[in-house]
This record gives sequence, C-alpha cells and structure tokens, in this order.
Amino acid sequence: MSSSFRKFLITRLLLTIPMVLILVSLIFFVMRVLPGDPIRSQLGPRVSEEQANVLRERLGLNDPILVQYGNYLKDIVTFDFGNALTQGERPIRDELGERLPATLELTIPAMLFTTIFGVGLGAFAAKHRKEPVDYIIRLFSIFIYSIPIFFMGLIFQIIFGVRLDWLPLSGRMDSMILTTFQSKTNFYVLDAILTQNWPALGSAVSHLIMPSLTLGLALTGVFIRLTRANMIEMLRSDFIAAGKARGISEKRLVYHHALRNTFIPILTLIGLQTAILIAGAVLTETTFSWPGIGRYLVERIALRDYTAVQSTIAMFAFFVAIISLVMDLLNAVIDPRIRY
Repeated sequence: MSSSFRKFLITRLLLTIPMVLILVSLIFFVMRVLPGDPIRSQLGPRVSEEQANVLRERLGLNDPILVQYGNYLKDIVTFDFGNALTQGERPIRDELGERLPATLELTIPAMLFTTIFGVGLGAFAAKHRKEPVDYIIRLFSIFIYSIPIFFMGLIFQIIFGVRLDWLPLSGRMDSMILTTFQSKTNFYVLDAILTQNWPALGSAVSHLIMPSLTLGLALTGVFIRLTRANMIEMLRSDFIAAGKARGISEKRLVYHHALRNTFIPILTLIGLQTAILIAGAVLTETTFSWPGIGRYLVERIALRDYTAVQSTIAMFAFFVAIISLVMDLLNAVIDPRIRY
C-alpha cells in the first residue's frame, strides 16, 4: 500500500465518523420535534396519565434531552438498540437482524440488473448516436425514471400477478413450502441452494422477480443517461481516433476501451444508487409485502415508535456511509489521481 493511498484511506475514515454522527443526530432530534405521543399511540388514548408516566420513566423518555441523546449515541456505538416501545417486543437488534437479509436479497439483484441493463443500453445508445434507436433509448430512460416505484410495482402486480398469473403478488415464499423450509441465514435463495431444496429455490426466485425488477428499473434511466453522455465524450477522444486509424474494430473500441475509461463516474453512481436502492426498498417492500427493514420502518413510523425508527434509520445511515467509503476507495485504486 503506497503512502498516498494510506493517507487517503485514513482521511476518508476520519471523514466518515462525523458524517455518521450528523446523520444519527438528525434522526434523534427530528423524532423529538415531530407531533404525537408515542406512549399514547401504544397504550391508547384512554390510558391514564399515571400509567403513561410509568412507561415513560421506564423507557427514559422523562430524562433531559441531552441525557437521552447521550444514551442514544451509546446504544448506537454498541449496536444495542434496546426494545421497541411496544411492550413485550423482541430486541430491535434481533428484528433488524432477521429483516436485513430480506432487504439485501431484494437490493442486490436489483442493483445488478440496474447496472448491467443501464450501462449496456447507455453504451449502445452512444455507439448509435443520433440514430432512431438512440432516441428510443433516451425516451425510455426518461419515461422509466419518471414512474414512481410503488406505481410501477402495482402495474407489474396487475399484469404479471393478476392478468397473466405468472408470478406471486407478495411475500418471499409460498406458505406451504415455508412451513417446512429451514433458513439459517434468512437469505432464502442462498439457503435453498445450500440445502439443495429446489422447490424452495424456485418459490423464492419467483417471489423475488417482480419486486427486484421494479426496484431495478426505477433507477435504470440514470445509468443510461450517465453512460451515454460519458461514452460520447470518450468516443471523441484522441486515443479512440488512434485506435480507428490502427484498424481496431469499432465494437472493441466502444465496449472495451471507451466503456472501460468511463467506468469511474459509473462506479461512483453505483455506490450512490445502491444507497438509494436500500432506501427505495421502503416503497417496494410495502407494495409487495416484503418482510424487510423498509416495511418494518413504515410499520414503526405509523406507531410513532421512537426507538425502532431511530435504530432502523441509523442502520440506513451506516449503509450509506460504508458504501460511500468503499466506492471512494475503489475509485482511488482505479484512478490514482484521486488520492492527491
């Protein structure tokens, strides 16, 4: 590891700490200024003030705001999120631990589809610039980006789930298979492959297609536009003209040399859009009744559950910080100029 890269790595790590601190602090204070009483939303409007105060005292909601903030930061650092405000709930860490694999299982194929499909169409449009296929791809990118995720999901459900009856409408696996399916990691596709449970694998994949396709298509337009713009600029560069003069095929120049050199901004976008996909899974999981952390967040917001909402959004914040850090380091590896 060179000294420049080591210095860049240390700098990025140090910058990540205040970024995460600001994010989780905003979560804490915004939750406190929102209207509504989380205790009465849990116990009902008819609960006596004495009973409500007992629960507030037990949960530390009567402590001074700075004391609550200090306890909150301590819990974030130790990953001990405590229990939700609802009495009898399991620890939030266990809830998120079960639901996070479901969200990742949805987000990873969506990101792969977005990257491959978006970059491929963008490069193809750049190669055929100002031809009819270029205009069609550009119109498609605008159209697909303008459709709300939940609306696209509903359309897919009506077409492929109701009209054609090709795919299941919601959930992660058929209920009959799920009763006998043993999942160790809560990644249903991975567990089905490891246990060679092919009926479970088929069910898990069929349930995954519509929500991951919905989530992936929502951001495809961004990749098409960015790839096309950078590819056109790259195809005008001197080394491409030199390659043509040497008799290198146009296909190799476009998809090997030009696309390879446009990958730095694309890699940065992949990191940003991955974080957006995880956050966008909130709408997708709600539409398809997918039991991930996005749906869990929506349920807890409806209940005004301070603890669960703070912990879930803090997890989103950690993912954004980690993904941003990894993308910056990859960019520094690919392009050494970024280190200086």
